[in-house]
Amino acid sequence: MSQSISTSAPAAKAAQGVPTSSKKAKETQQFTLKTPKGTKDWADKDMIIREAIFSKLTSLFKSHGGVTIDTPVFELREILAGKYGEDSKLIYNLEDQGGELTSLRYDLTVPFARYVAMNGIANIKRYHIAKVYRRDQPAMTKGRMREFYQCDFDVAGSYDSMVPDAEIMNILVSGLTGLGIRDFKIKLNHRKILDGIFQVCGVKEEDVRKISSAVDKLDKSPWEAVKKEMCEEKGQPEEVADKIGEYVKISGSLREVLQKLSSDPVLMANESAKLGVEEITTMTDYVEAFEVDKYISFDMSLARGLDYYTGVIYEAVTEQSAPPEDAAEKKEKAKKSKKDEEDASEYVGVGSIAAGGRYDGLVGMFLGTNSKGKKAPSIPCVGISFGVERLFSLIKQRAQLADKIRASSTQVYIMAFGGGEGWNGFLKERMTVASQLWKAGIECEYLYKAKANPRKQFEAAERSGCPIAVILGKEEYPQGQVRVKVLGTGNEKEDGELVDLSDLIKVVSTKLEELKYDGMDDVTRLLAGL
Repeated sequence: MSQSISTSAPAAKAAQGVPTSSKKAKETQQFTLKTPKGTKDWADKDMIIREAIFSKLTSLFKSHGGVTIDTPVFELREILAGKYGEDSKLIYNLEDQGGELTSLRYDLTVPFARYVAMNGIANIKRYHIAKVYRRDQPAMTKGRMREFYQCDFDVAGSYDSMVPDAEIMNILVSGLTGLGIRDFKIKLNHRKILDGIFQVCGVKEEDVRKISSAVDKLDKSPWEAVKKEMCEEKGQPEEVADKIGEYVKISGSLREVLQKLSSDPVLMANESAKLGVEEITTMTDYVEAFEVDKYISFDMSLARGLDYYTGVIYEAVTEQSAPPEDAAEKKEKAKKSKKDEEDASEYVGVGSIAAGGRYDGLVGMFLGTNSKGKKAPSIPCVGISFGVERLFSLIKQRAQLADKIRASSTQVYIMAFGGGEGWNGFLKERMTVASQLWKAGIECEYLYKAKANPRKQFEAAERSGCPIAVILGKEEYPQGQVRVKVLGTGNEKEDGELVDLSDLIKVVSTKLEELKYDGMDDVTRLLAGL
């Protein structure tokens, strides 16, 4: 949504004390009211849902022993450089400020690794919920944005093999099911297995990451297109690409794929692939203990393009994650019908809704070498990142429930009824009652008008969606009594229950509890998918 505005430039100067001339007074400043491409304003109801997602995930992270940290929204450019492979082109670089080259953070993982290295941390379970930035082509309707939130949980430290990795799988499943998302699949692979596959297929060491990046596109492109990129753009012989194709098309349950890989003597002769298979075998026992293995698909096409991954990698997808088969055709029609790029983008899937992996070498990249010239040992790390905007896109599709969400948390609307000679509207008295309710932790409002029309007060209460009205009557309030009325029952003509002011807090609290008849509000129902 955008709006064109004409503003008098001299008027703006006059407001700053700058003199203007009659000629300059005719000049106007033209600008368009809109958010930058790939960003959006979040309306009140949307914020209620988003904050509820944050709360749900934060509670989950804490239950697993997580502590939270915060890092700057921008980092020294050298900290981010070389960590994201081909995606490094999507980093937002900032102008030179005071002799420092900086860039907006691309994710929360690299800043976390820098934090661990900088503070000499040996082990930590940390969660971080914050905005990150990608200079990408946005698809707003499906949660692909240039500014968006990530909710990360990471474990840093040396532990028995694959124990933290399996717990991260548990957190991933618990996070999504806790948000009412159940039709998802976790695609899992291992960088060491992939590297071993590339080696036995004949890919040169310096080309491994480039080929890995090409394989990572298999979730959006058919094998023929990926093979063409390998051969024509990245210089691989056709027979090498064909060998890779035989492996990356393998997928299935953890046990099924492990059996298939373990029975391949050529692959098992490769040290990297053999170690990766052994680690996934260990992890399989653990995820079965957590009873989350049914959500996991061992998918050899998953590569995760980021350069810092060293071990197990994974991403969660739903049916909405991939575009329909005719997406390209629909998108082209949208463009031809002169829809803008964002409208055309509605035919693109939301992509993965959570992703992560093991990155054992990233902290070590920041530690460098010691005084004796020896490379400092790195701190092993593994983590998961939930994409909030993409989760929001899926949850918001539960339209029937989303429409019930109240933007305001107001529980009680305080009204005053009266009239005739000497009636002052009870504004001060309404303030007194409001103060008592606020001190008791009850959210309430009143109309900011001295003599408020009863109809206007009811309309204000209806707009807020609050369930209870406390009514100060002209005759009753001086006697120390008010009426407590439940709203939205269809019996609006009923006067409500007459109670003593001394009992008001108790009566209102009891009615609020009764209204939550099953202990669940509409936001909780929405997140639970009920």
